[in-house]
Amino acid sequence: MFALVLIAVVAGALAQRIAGLGFGLLVSPVLVVLLGPFDGVMIINLCGAASSLLILSRVWRHVNWRRYAGLAASAVVGVAPGAWLASNVPAAPLEICIGVLLIIALLASHRLNRSSWRATGPVPMVSLGFSSGLMNAAAGVGGPAITAYAIATRWDQKGFGATLQPYFVTTGLTSLVTKYFFSGGHVPALAGWQWLGVLAAMLLGIVAGDLLSGRVRPGAVRRIVVVIAYTGAVSTITKGVVELASG
Repeated sequence: MFALVLIAVVAGALAQRIAGLGFGLLVSPVLVVLLGPFDGVMIINLCGAASSLLILSRVWRHVNWRRYAGLAASAVVGVAPGAWLASNVPAAPLEICIGVLLIIALLASHRLNRSSWRATGPVPMVSLGFSSGLMNAAAGVGGPAITAYAIATRWDQKGFGATLQPYFVTTGLTSLVTKYFFSGGHVPALAGWQWLGVLAAMLLGIVAGDLLSGRVRPGAVRRIVVVIAYTGAVSTITKGVVELASG
């Protein structure tokens, strides 16, 4: 089981390095099914923030700090209700909610991608930033809402992918700390060697992403990430329904 966790972390970090996002989308369904919705998402928040921090040094000069500030401020407001949901909703309903939220976010992003509408002003930034923060804290998948914002505003890929890195550092750490306090100091029960294994898997994924960056189109990686995310979301919903039915 833990081998599957490591494989998911490698794949998520690789996608994050090439496409700018994808860690939560790839890793969240796997870790939620294997480790439970609360522990799984806490690990995603921690690893997502750590991987983005490592990637940030490579894309620093392309970050749009003004957009980062607006999105991050909105997301931090959304973290608190998301963390409360993660800490207080029973496991099975939370798994179903995580899967449903992920599918809704993916469908919304796809719909916007096919639309010619272009968003302007602070309302899309604030509303989608808030949604991203809430989903990051509750489900570990803040990427789709921010992707929807990038598509709606026609944000270029290079600036978008770079700006996501400090954004995910902020939302990941904020979600982690908030849930720690809401849960009364709960920490995922992994052994020391397992934490080291997760760290090594994350570094391996980033290194592999460095080697493949420029050779693989980010758009192709995004399509693969979306397919895997849909599959994982359905699996997560199914697990939650089965647990409710048997409980």
